Amino acid sequence: MASASEGMIDLLAGQPVIPVLQIHRIEDAVPLAHALARGGLPAIEVTLRTPVAVDAISLIAREVPGAIVGAGTVLSARDYGRAAEAGARFIVSPGSTPHLLEEASLGGLPFLPGAATASEIMALQERGFQASKFFPAEQAGGPAYLKALASPLSAMRFCPTGGITPDNCASYLSLPNVICVGGSWVAPDVLVRAGRWGEIETLARAAAAIRRR
Repeated sequence: MASASEGMIDLLAGQPVIPVLQIHRIEDAVPLAHALARGGLPAIEVTLRTPVAVDAISLIAREVPGAIVGAGTVLSARDYGRAAEAGARFIVSPGSTPHLLEEASLGGLPFLPGAATASEIMALQERGFQASKFFPAEQAGGPAYLKALASPLSAMRFCPTGGITPDNCASYLSLPNVICVGGSWVAPDVLVRAGRWGEIETLARAAAAIRRR
């Protein structure tokens, strides 16, 4: 599992914020991905929470060469397979199960499994993971919790997701064990529905400029 984890670290290190997207209309997929990539956030996570999510991943993978599209909210080996077939270039899960981890070990894509407790993180480390999604970040303890984990579990890097905003993201990015954050604020639904791609590009540009520790 080390190669899947190493590939994920390389991808996450490329930008401070990974947009976490729920795409409800297939016609929004391509212009949204273009806007985010132009703003400096090429790696995007399309969550499998809507009926068009898999088709959106496929469309972005084919038509937006500047984007690195991944699949989020992957809950099963079947989800993993559907996302990979659609052209997802990385996989994100809110947690992990033995079947999903087995699929990830065979599938070969960069994989970011979720964890929220020390035991879950240790179990991922035993399988060779060096990075984890910390979810739901704010509800699970926020920056203070991650800071407490930095010493005993210093080898693990985190991408906190869940409740991350422009107001609190700096608190996470200042931590030595946080590699980036995941957030939806760069593509608010009201702007997506109105097709205000220039404003989304501006939000992406601001997020891309956030400095890590």
